[in-house]
Amino acid sequence: MVTNQSTIQNHQSVEYNCLADLNLYNSPECQSLATQASAGRHLRITSNYQDAAVEVYLCEDDYPGWVSLTNLDLLQPATLPYQARLWAESEIKKLLPEVISFTHKAMQQANYYLWGGTVGPNYDCSGLMQTAFVSVGIWLPRDAYQQEGFTQPIAMTELAPGDLVFFGTPQKATHVGLYLGDNHYIHSSGKTQGRNGIGIDVLSEMGDEVSRSYYQQLRGAGRVVKSYEPRGEAGGRAQGAGGKS
Repeated sequence: MVTNQSTIQNHQSVEYNCLADLNLYNSPECQSLATQASAGRHLRITSNYQDAAVEVYLCEDDYPGWVSLTNLDLLQPATLPYQARLWAESEIKKLLPEVISFTHKAMQQANYYLWGGTVGPNYDCSGLMQTAFVSVGIWLPRDAYQQEGFTQPIAMTELAPGDLVFFGTPQKATHVGLYLGDNHYIHSSGKTQGRNGIGIDVLSEMGDEVSRSYYQQLRGAGRVVKSYEPRGEAGGRAQGAGGKS
């Protein structure tokens, strides 16, 4: 178990398990949430540390963040290193009804939109997508733009339940939802243009104000045909409205 800053440098080659749900922040000040790690997840400590925090990256999706030194007692050395499972596209397709079911159950719980949220009941958009797929053992990258790049691009006319739908600017995906069929999708959206939580909207100019707002930002769709295989190093972090909104 890591107990204090003086031991950090001796533990950079060690892989850890989270003993409890853990908040990761986007800076060493540990004020703005970057993501969350559920109990049992694997992480590694980097050589980048400050007086009150150390930078880590999560092994399953290579996502970086800062952990307060006061939370290092929530880590213990992993008995076995994380090993990604390989999934066939046909196996993933069979599990999509369970992925969809997870999002419906999440919507039925009291929830609100939480930037960086992945452990529930409060999620951001890509956190809900990642956690829904993880519920059946399939890993996606963390942020919306990463998920867009990871999935197999498909035409909107090819959409099937379980596909991901992406929204944002011409330059970058900043929002993602899960297609349900019949032109509807489920997503966690924020206060400014969404529902401040999980809801179902329609891909149409004929929907309500929230549906129309997102439809005007529609970028395209992607199909999950594999599970993420980590590179074993910290990946890029979204900044600002870069991929969770």
